[in-house]
Amino acid sequence: MTVSIITPTHNSAKFIRETLDAILAQTFTDWELLITDDASTDETCQIVEEYIRMDQRISLFRLKKNAGAAVARNESIKHASGRFIAFCDSDDLWVPGKLEKQIAFMLQQEYAFTYAPYHIIDEQGNTKGLSAVRHRVAYNDLLKTCDIGCLTAVYDTKYFGKVYMPLIRRRQDYALWLQLLKKTKYACSYPEPLGYYRLRKQSVSSNKLRAICYVWKMFRTVENIPFFKSLWLVFVYSMHGINKYRKL
Repeated sequence: MTVSIITPTHNSAKFIRETLDAILAQTFTDWELLITDDASTDETCQIVEEYIRMDQRISLFRLKKNAGAAVARNESIKHASGRFIAFCDSDDLWVPGKLEKQIAFMLQQEYAFTYAPYHIIDEQGNTKGLSAVRHRVAYNDLLKTCDIGCLTAVYDTKYFGKVYMPLIRRRQDYALWLQLLKKTKYACSYPEPLGYYRLRKQSVSSNKLRAICYVWKMFRTVENIPFFKSLWLVFVYSMHGINKYRKL
């Protein structure tokens, strides 16, 4: 198995069919999809089970109690058998050539950690913008603003081994990227958009003040960055956030 796709779910019935269809439409076919459901109370699991009956590459794991995205993602990572770990949340979408292009990019360039630009869509699927990302980022670059959208991130376990997300409720993906960048010099971006990130009204990303508070907590509790340096980094992060998405 080449790629293990990590997908957490929680009450995702409204969007998960689109996500699953986008994964099934991949031109690269050597993958497994590891879905961990975080105690959904809607029809999410029934929908996933329909797809499991159609495709044996899909597996479903269930948490008995709601524990958050970090725990759900880590449960899927625990079961992963692929060389490459890729992430796709249950309301996001990939372009059909996403895996084919990105895995070839990593193998040809010998990159251990990559990401890509992505389109931003609303809950109805209307395109609202395009993420602005740098060609490559190091640890200190990423502290100032996070270029790496979870739906485009891929890391190579042959280089890193399995690396799990820190057990925090929010911004655990950002914290993982920082962990990886302590072990490699750069993460590099594929030059074309490879996915569609769904910006939802209740999401952390849609509330800039809440997002900055979670970043502050992550800097202090996970990265153990000193107080005054954290203040400066949060200020820089918030300034970058104003122009993070380029309008179409």
